Amino acid sequence: MTPPNPEFRRRVRELAESQWREPVVVVYLREVKPEFDVPGRRKDGTVEGERLVRRFFWNIFRGTVGGLACVILSVAGGAAGHVFGRDGKVTGPENAQALALVDAARPANGPWLVCSPSHVAVVDTGHTYLDPAGSPPPTILWHAEKPHAPQVRPAHRRLTWPDGSEYTYHISAEESRFLKQSAV
Repeated sequence: MTPPNPEFRRRVRELAESQWREPVVVVYLREVKPEFDVPGRRKDGTVEGERLVRRFFWNIFRGTVGGLACVILSVAGGAAGHVFGRDGKVTGPENAQALALVDAARPANGPWLVCSPSHVAVVDTGHTYLDPAGSPPPTILWHAEKPHAPQVRPAHRRLTWPDGSEYTYHISAEESRFLKQSAV
């Protein structure tokens, strides 16, 4: 996957710094598809007891197509684990505080995690492979301010909330190199 156009990062940074009046760290999340270990949620994040028919057919499709894709990619030497796999993890008690951030970020097309000393947000820029000139402005999907904001540990790719819930995320190799060069 190609890294996002730097113009999107600049736009997200400017939005957050103009509102919060403090420096920010901007991390491109790519796609938010974590595994859930939270009472009341299935592993894929759906609420237990909802969408049973749709889930049944999805499991049939995923088992058939996913199994075939894994075999093909394994033979070809590709990374088969990410075809229908989960990327990251959400843990915590029922109704965990981490669910608000993750639920807001999951449908985003261009999710960015934005952190400052007193704020944390998820910002969507839309499809980051499009020309930034014709793209809509960044939109804040979720925001928290201290003391309700999670503790962010960029080096560990982890956010921890006061209720003990956590969201651990993964980023691309390109994004990791960018953050290291930025001295995060």
